[in-house]
Amino acid sequence: MIILYKIILVKYIIPILLSILSALPALAQHKVGGTITDNHHHPLAGANIYLEGTFDGATSAEDGTFSFTTDATGKQTLLISQLGFQKDSLQIQIEKTPVHIQIILKESINKLNAVTISAGSFSISDKSKNTVLSPLDIVTTAGAAADPMAALRTLPGAQQVPNQTGLFIQGGTGEETKAFIDGMEVLHPFYSATPQIGSRGRFNPFLFSGTLFSSGGYSAQYGGAMSAAVILTSNDLPQQSSATLGVSSVVLSGGIDQLSKNKKASYGGDISYVNLWPYFQLVSQKQDWSLPPYDLNADANFRIKTSPTGILKFYGYADFNKLQLGYPGVDHPNSNDMFSDKNANGYTNMTYQESLGKNKDWRLYVGTAYNTNTDWIKTGYQPKGESPVLDTIKEYTQLSEGKFMLTHPIGVLSDIRFGLSYQYETDNTTYSPADTTVSAGYTFKNNLYDNYTAAFAETDLYFTPKFVTRIGVRGEYSSMLNKYDLAPRLSLAYKLGEATQLSAAWGDFYEKPDNQYLLFHPDVGFMKAQHYILTFQHISQEYTWHVDLFYKKYYSLLKTVPDTSTTGSGYARGIEFFWRDRKTIKNGDYWISYTYLDTKRNYLNYPYEVQPPFASKNTLNVVYKQFIPSIMTNLSGTYTFAGGKPYYNPNNPENKFMSDRTPPLSTLSLSAAYLIKGKKTFTVLVFSVNNVLGSNQVYDYQFSPDGSERMAITAPAKRFYFVGAFFSFGIDRSQDVINNNL
Repeated sequence: MIILYKIILVKYIIPILLSILSALPALAQHKVGGTITDNHHHPLAGANIYLEGTFDGATSAEDGTFSFTTDATGKQTLLISQLGFQKDSLQIQIEKTPVHIQIILKESINKLNAVTISAGSFSISDKSKNTVLSPLDIVTTAGAAADPMAALRTLPGAQQVPNQTGLFIQGGTGEETKAFIDGMEVLHPFYSATPQIGSRGRFNPFLFSGTLFSSGGYSAQYGGAMSAAVILTSNDLPQQSSATLGVSSVVLSGGIDQLSKNKKASYGGDISYVNLWPYFQLVSQKQDWSLPPYDLNADANFRIKTSPTGILKFYGYADFNKLQLGYPGVDHPNSNDMFSDKNANGYTNMTYQESLGKNKDWRLYVGTAYNTNTDWIKTGYQPKGESPVLDTIKEYTQLSEGKFMLTHPIGVLSDIRFGLSYQYETDNTTYSPADTTVSAGYTFKNNLYDNYTAAFAETDLYFTPKFVTRIGVRGEYSSMLNKYDLAPRLSLAYKLGEATQLSAAWGDFYEKPDNQYLLFHPDVGFMKAQHYILTFQHISQEYTWHVDLFYKKYYSLLKTVPDTSTTGSGYARGIEFFWRDRKTIKNGDYWISYTYLDTKRNYLNYPYEVQPPFASKNTLNVVYKQFIPSIMTNLSGTYTFAGGKPYYNPNNPENKFMSDRTPPLSTLSLSAAYLIKGKKTFTVLVFSVNNVLGSNQVYDYQFSPDGSERMAITAPAKRFYFVGAFFSFGIDRSQDVINNNL
């Protein structure tokens, strides 16, 4: 038996094994190799190259070369992949001779690394490629007093006009900057104007995920704004339920944000009460406040996740405030000017977004909003020892809006969007002159109604991931003006590096004149501005560097002399710099913004083009924040400088109209915030002082009718002090504060 095994082993098994072993080298002799590069012929290291259906493959070396062997023969599919590039495949023929190929990969196109339109906008927060001002940026900027509009005044382009209401951007008036919440216009984003005192914005910054600020060249989705757009985006569903409580020297506030158990819906609300009477007892004011300002505000919101791709959002607020004051004036000898206002304001906004179609590639946006505002104003003067002489004005305005938009992708990055919007506005004003005037006993009523319709379309076309163009057009019609306008817009952006890009924008932007003029002359036309903007921008986690060159040409501005018409003109040109550094100083964060502005206008009663009284040639803002982790304290300072502004001197001849200048404006504001972290609470104790050095702030001058007396318009008080404690329950924000360096 043993002999038989040996015979089988020698005669059959061993020859078979030897033949198999001799064939193995031959099976592994087929060699595949080559080089792999990008579009610019730069070698790509770390790319994966392998044959489909096998384990045969290799990874490219630093010089882009690769090589492997395989026993596969004939027609094969070679698969290639590399992070940041499009996957590719090649058909190759493997024979006895080595296969050598050269592979060129195209850079992948995705939202993370593609260039974005940035002309006319800039980033102060690193949470988005777009222009974003985060809630923490707002509440921790000294001098902003948690007001988004005030924080925006520390950015390039914003003018410092503390005695007037509104946001004045690049030579534009306050009325030429419009605010939008979730795409819908807000008719009264500021509290009602008070003589010689600027009003703050109405919004709670923590209700919004960010503030997009565009000083020009903005999307065709937005209209009715010649100078700038402030676009607020409300929060989506919260991560968890929470509650807030605030106690300060001027306001009491509280709120809740409740998330459903299935985390598909939420509701929330806030209420606040402001009363400045206690503060005015401690800090004397220039004005004589017979009724210091008080305000009661409540807002509510809900969010419903209607599907994996759909969300329904509602936001609304109601506000009531009242004030009465007397202040020095020069219009009437031996008297004080008087002013009182009782204001009621409301706003609601509901939007719905959903992805539609078989492939969910259509994006639907539907929105509706309602604005209402009523002012009961008494204004005039009070001679010493006599009864006041007061005119009475009641103005009731409403704005209803509906908007519809569809967006569809074109390829991977490009898309096209188009939509319609409709606004119905009413303005009913009643004017009753004082009893001492010749018109005493008469009541004058003026009513304004307007149906404003707009259609828009635009596309973002990506020629490469580094080059995009936005082409848009917006058409508008006003039934009150009985006029149409057509506004083409074009933007370009080219990515120079990983965090650097160059952008340009051009476009036409139209706006109706202010209602105070339209009430008496509703037949004037649209006003128009044409924007030219060139932007260089670098945004990284540590640094932001932004430079804007801008030129705006104004056409058809409103003139009131010799007749009311839209025959005025003007221009604004200049350069803006913005630098933010979050790395150089440990736990420190600072930004510097500077604007040089050359602007002139011939509008209202101006005899020719001159620099308007709200514009400074030079504006500088320096904001610094230092977080001290060992004691959980944030220190913040804001320095603001604005060059002197023109003012009207009736004693000058016409050829020196608006030739005098106010003194430069210079302020330093400081704040400190101490953070207390509990198990389920987060507390911030805040102390701040505006104009710490008590420098004299002259905003403008007022002259008597004969020009013999001049009075400086200054701040209500040398300094403004704020002390407050803010509590958050359910959400620990301390890590957010540390990560953002406040």
